[in-house]
Amino acid sequence: MKKQPKILVVGSLNVDKVMTMDVFPKAGETVIGEEITTAAGGKGANQAVQAARFGASVTMVGAVGNDENGKFALAICNEAGVDTTHVIIKDNVQTGLAVILLENHDGSVQNRIIVYPGANMAITQDDVAFLKDTISNYDLVVMQLEIPMEINEIVAKYAHDKGVPVFLNTAPYAPLPDSIIPYLTYVCPNETEAESMTGITIPRDGNTADLDTAKRAAEIILSKGAKNVLITLGAAGAALYGDGGEYYSPAVKGVKAVDPTAAGDSFIGGFSYAITSGMSTEEALAFANRTAAVTVSRKGAIPSLPTFSEL
Repeated sequence: MKKQPKILVVGSLNVDKVMTMDVFPKAGETVIGEEITTAAGGKGANQAVQAARFGASVTMVGAVGNDENGKFALAICNEAGVDTTHVIIKDNVQTGLAVILLENHDGSVQNRIIVYPGANMAITQDDVAFLKDTISNYDLVVMQLEIPMEINEIVAKYAHDKGVPVFLNTAPYAPLPDSIIPYLTYVCPNETEAESMTGITIPRDGNTADLDTAKRAAEIILSKGAKNVLITLGAAGAALYGDGGEYYSPAVKGVKAVDPTAAGDSFIGGFSYAITSGMSTEEALAFANRTAAVTVSRKGAIPSLPTFSEL
């Protein structure tokens, strides 16, 4: 295994306001919340911190506002060992904010999330232009869809042109231009996003999913030029299809879910670390599933992300 993989994350930084309640309010209804917490988050920051907590050398490229939330988000990332030198501080726009409602009712946990993009959507081509000459320093580039699509495509092309693998998490879902897909080494939707991308519903019953249907969905994305498609299937685990073959890894059983927030991000951070540190694809999927299992057993986004020793 490599001593320390180098990962570049280009993506979002948010501050999360999380409120826990017994039941979600209906339209026009007011309910009493049980607890409210503030934590750093954002898909990009979550994935960066998770990889850093496992020991990767992680550089974050993104944007925050010139405000207290921005200072808070950067401090949490720095504390985890993420290099935030290239996170731009934007004037006249607020740091991204997520409001997360967490329903804990009869042992079932669900969340509903509203995201205000703020500075994340203010990233410009000039902000990432330096990567054209430096992107070859990294073993993997990780991106999501909480920043402008044009920025993702520019960075993906920079990486592709230098032979650097690119991992794109298709969340929150937005249609991908066909032009970006050939640049992608890994396209990672969850089952809902895979359906939006392909029109194919992947049947799932608890801890099992129809993998033949998942493969058909993956084949549509692969036909557009992606090298690998990694579909996360919630409690049914994850499946990868691509030029290296087909792999399936079940989710960890017996885990008491407390908060699903950031489970997908921790999976991606774990997989990114594992695949760049020398693990096989099969090992990386199992490692990522274990990472997500720990995350759902705790509350919050970044506060729930495990270290290597905890895993």
